[in-house]
Amino acid sequence: MADYIDDNEIPVFLINGFLESGKTAFIKYTMGEEYFSIDGNTLLVVCEEGEVEYDEDELKDNNTYIEVVENQNELTAEYLEELGNKYKAERVIIEFNGMWNPDMLVFPKDWVLFQQVTIMNGETLDNYLSNMKALMGPMLRYSELCIVNRCDDIDGEKLLDWKKKLRPMMPSESLIVMENKYGEIPLENLPEELPYDINADIIDIEPEDFGIWFFDAKDMPERYLGKTVRFTAQIMKSKRFGEGEFVPGRMAMTCCEADMTFIGFLAHSKDLSAFENRSWVKLTAKFEIRDVADYHGEGPYLEVTEMIHTGNALGPVGF
Repeated sequence: MADYIDDNEIPVFLINGFLESGKTAFIKYTMGEEYFSIDGNTLLVVCEEGEVEYDEDELKDNNTYIEVVENQNELTAEYLEELGNKYKAERVIIEFNGMWNPDMLVFPKDWVLFQQVTIMNGETLDNYLSNMKALMGPMLRYSELCIVNRCDDIDGEKLLDWKKKLRPMMPSESLIVMENKYGEIPLENLPEELPYDINADIIDIEPEDFGIWFFDAKDMPERYLGKTVRFTAQIMKSKRFGEGEFVPGRMAMTCCEADMTFIGFLAHSKDLSAFENRSWVKLTAKFEIRDVADYHGEGPYLEVTEMIHTGNALGPVGF
């Protein structure tokens, strides 16, 4: 997604979610914001129609023109360009069909994906996580924001469980927001039981807990700052890393077997030359927070104090 848009480019706002998740309500709220009330036309492409409908007067007041697409095969770059020219659109909102694959979506050459948001219904989320995770992966993979609404009367333990399951499917800089009828639920205030002793002199991360530790440390690195961690991982080297730097990590299955990714934090060791790329090690490291180019800012950094070969490969991390 683009951080900024040139004057000759058209920003696209892609709103994902399954039927009755609250996409239309979210878009109606968004169109009331100042950005969508300025001069210039907005093209709204609706790929499925739920219970909530758009008000024609509201659309007119916001210079918004709506087009309904019922088949993904119709959603070609040529057709979108035709619609953009027809309405002289300066921005585009796409209310996408949750059963369609967003990876198949192709934009005209001067259209740029500016923001992707996924909306989930807390009343049905457990069912989708259990039975339709393969569809959720492509939906969340590039979403910078996931909003889970209708979380009334859902206990904190369940909300944290959802966060743990959704987080691996999203970009590292993305946000997850849970909402009830009063607004956002502050997840950081909910009690969370970690499977390891975070106050131990050395925090031992068992192989089955690596994914939990990785995403917790990514979301809240301050809680690990200055602490020592110990875990088993695979070494990943790269020419773009600095001298002695590597990533100790694990393959992770974020939504299905076809969606695998390597997860880990940048680390430094004085004796890295003694270890081959992709070899398995058990390491002890001090957890730091540094400004790292790959993070586009500050993030977790591991200063290795001890590392030994294990020779035993571990399977992928699951969630």
